[in-house]
Amino acid sequence: MFRPCIDLHEGKVKQIVGGTLQEGGAGLRTNFVSERPASWYAALYRKDDLTGGHVIQLGPGNEAAAREALAAYPGGLQLGGGVNAENARGWLEAGASHVIVTSWVFREGRVDGERLAALVKAVGRERLVLDLSCRKKGDGYFIVTDRWQKWTQEKLGPALLERLSQSCAEFLVHAVDVEGLCRGIDEELVAQLSQWSTLPVTYAGGAKSLADLERVTELSGGRVDLTIGSALDIFGGTGVRYADCVAFNRRWQASKRV
Repeated sequence: MFRPCIDLHEGKVKQIVGGTLQEGGAGLRTNFVSERPASWYAALYRKDDLTGGHVIQLGPGNEAAAREALAAYPGGLQLGGGVNAENARGWLEAGASHVIVTSWVFREGRVDGERLAALVKAVGRERLVLDLSCRKKGDGYFIVTDRWQKWTQEKLGPALLERLSQSCAEFLVHAVDVEGLCRGIDEELVAQLSQWSTLPVTYAGGAKSLADLERVTELSGGRVDLTIGSALDIFGGTGVRYADCVAFNRRWQASKRV
């Protein structure tokens, strides 16, 4: 299934090369800056009945735009970026279906059990999504935090996902090494995620064509969803038509009802 996204940077809807996002903005590579507000995209997704999409705040200065998007599609979008146990409930009250959390639940390179428990207490397991965005190192994938610049010691695998699945409803995984490059998905990671996780997983990174959406569905047996960013025509891309993604979802949903 296709899941939509709204990436916010400095209050605007943008598509960036994920691995270049650093504090201070040095070296940032931007693929697209929209003239339309975040609420326009949210209203579009609502009109086309797309669920499970996410709004990600890439740094400060995005709260107003994020709230406008959530108000345009209440209960239809997840919200991530700067979420912690203190503000998570407020984002749900603003209209988010779930909150997405990554960096805040990691300390000293490891999952912090106390912080994770505080999040679950604040919003409930069923409304928490853990972002396990990762980069390849050696023969494995390791979670990276803090604008995807800081390596953790947590290696993605069945044991970690099983442990974390007790505390959340879904996982979101950006393949940071291919994020924003439009050179194709990381097929190895997609296949492994479908085998490792018992929870819904959304994969993001590298999608360049509708064939990638079909390939993710095939590799995972429909157990992993795909977010498409820079290649999408509504984000200035030429590889994928948004209308084709909507049509794909409708065909997939119809096939599941048969």
